[in-house]
Amino acid sequence: MHITSEQRLDDGVLERTFTLGDIPGILWTPASAPEPAPLILLGHPPLGLGRMYPRLAARARHSAADGFASATIELPGSGERPRWPALDQARAELRRAMQAGEPVSDEIVDALTLPLVEKHVPEWQGALDALLALPGLGGPVGFSGGVIALGVRLAAVDPRIAAAVLFAGSFVPRATFEDAKRVTIPLHVLLQWDDEGNDRGASLDLFDAFGSEEKSLHAHLGGHTGVPEYAGEAAAQFFKRHLR
Repeated sequence: MHITSEQRLDDGVLERTFTLGDIPGILWTPASAPEPAPLILLGHPPLGLGRMYPRLAARARHSAADGFASATIELPGSGERPRWPALDQARAELRRAMQAGEPVSDEIVDALTLPLVEKHVPEWQGALDALLALPGLGGPVGFSGGVIALGVRLAAVDPRIAAAVLFAGSFVPRATFEDAKRVTIPLHVLLQWDDEGNDRGASLDLFDAFGSEEKSLHAHLGGHTGVPEYAGEAAAQFFKRHLR
């Protein structure tokens, strides 16, 4: 891990950008926190860290107020990372199907999601290795948001993830249902009931498939971007219960 810049934000949060090989990332640590501070990994959609920065920084600063550090890394094929032609083709097929009002086939979902999961989950694990080696950071670790198939796989394979907040707002390949059966950590799942790009039935089936004894589904009326502000407060309380 190579720290490329750092700045102190107006609320005292220390923001550091870093690279891990060719993967850009950002780490936020609270001005004052118990050491080692619990860490929340911030997932995000494949829109690029530059475009996602305001939302990610806001989430991190809210978490810092609760005493948590937060970190995120860039997805493959997004932002400043090299283009991924196969992924670009899958995204183009998705846009074409949705614009034509056609069902999104399992083949498109698999092509869009499974290569991303196979490549990015090990990258998250490598980032976690490097982050937890830094002074002042430690477990337990939470995962929040992002492409749900990624979060599910990471929770299934990495025992350092102690709790997760997942957003049921992306397409779910069939393989993710098998991953879900292996997830046993506490889960807080958000679902927008009228999400225009999400299969509500698949989201409900995925929630049912999770092997966790403690899991809660929080459904709100509205489209993909209509998550109410108080939903974030409930997620924050969830992490307070499970990461402290």
